[in-house]
Amino acid sequence: MPSFANPEFLLLAPLAVLVAWWWARRRRPALRYSDVRLLAGLPRGRARWANWGGAALRGLAVLAAVLAAAGPRTPDLRTRLPAEGIAIVLVLDVSGSMATPDFAPSPGGPPVSRLDAAKQTLRLFVAGGDVPDGTHFDGRPRDQIGLVAFAAVPETAVPLTLNHSVLLAVLDTLQPKAGIDAGTNVGDALAEGLLRLDAAGPRRKVMVLLSDGEHNVLKSGADAPLKPRQAAQLAANLGVPVYAVDCGGEPRPDAMPDEVKQRADGRRVLEAVAALTGGRSFAADTADELRAVYKEIDALERQPAETFRYRRYHEFYPWCAVAAVGLLGAAYLLDRTWWRRVPG
Repeated sequence: MPSFANPEFLLLAPLAVLVAWWWARRRRPALRYSDVRLLAGLPRGRARWANWGGAALRGLAVLAAVLAAAGPRTPDLRTRLPAEGIAIVLVLDVSGSMATPDFAPSPGGPPVSRLDAAKQTLRLFVAGGDVPDGTHFDGRPRDQIGLVAFAAVPETAVPLTLNHSVLLAVLDTLQPKAGIDAGTNVGDALAEGLLRLDAAGPRRKVMVLLSDGEHNVLKSGADAPLKPRQAAQLAANLGVPVYAVDCGGEPRPDAMPDEVKQRADGRRVLEAVAALTGGRSFAADTADELRAVYKEIDALERQPAETFRYRRYHEFYPWCAVAAVGLLGAAYLLDRTWWRRVPG
């Protein structure tokens, strides 16, 4: 995969044509003679070669000089740089249903809300730590991490940052929404996460979505929210995988048929989002399962990644510079020997 260190110099390449044209069309010294008809039958000799050959050599010399300035090179594929970290946006559902206290943080312990269980798990994922069952999280100190909280409307709680203590402090303040803001807008939340990831540059980008319900913000018109599959297609186009975690659990035994259908639809949508983006979908109905899910995501995104930058390149500009000097030298020598003219 050849490239150029200074590709802007390639804009000077047309100079090679101009120099060749100027040399071929320039005025030359001549001898005055009263009647040239006596010379009409003589062969043309090497005049044409001298004219166009000199122009071609000088044009090629200029082109070689331009290439030398542009710095042609090919990367040494053995020196590809490892990635320094990835960019992760945590997309967290804070709708009213996340206040449901059906997650026990430890066997036999008092249940906590789904949102509190998510906060505890995200803290382990970001900062690291140990779980009573012996599971250890290393944390992600090298990664840029952002936080998008969503209910009926998504908002960026924390943009991408390496200051994880600030992110965790903001995470602790999140509370479930109530009233008209208590819906679940998965589509716009994913779009908001993509906007935040745009600041990460060329590094690997990932979203981790946690929700307990189906997308239920249904508006029409210009302000209609994106559907989850539409947002997932945007993420797929940008090469951003989404790890989707459903923490809504199974429907109650006495749930109405509509509730059962909604719960199944919500889980199915999250599975589709993950599949469309090349990520993975998970279901977690307890605190232990939630920690196991984030531990697996943590392991999946710790596989060594490489960037498209290299430590070393094979540089070809010296060869281009030598070629430019050689072509000019050849033109000079030929003008004074084989292509010599009288007068010259």
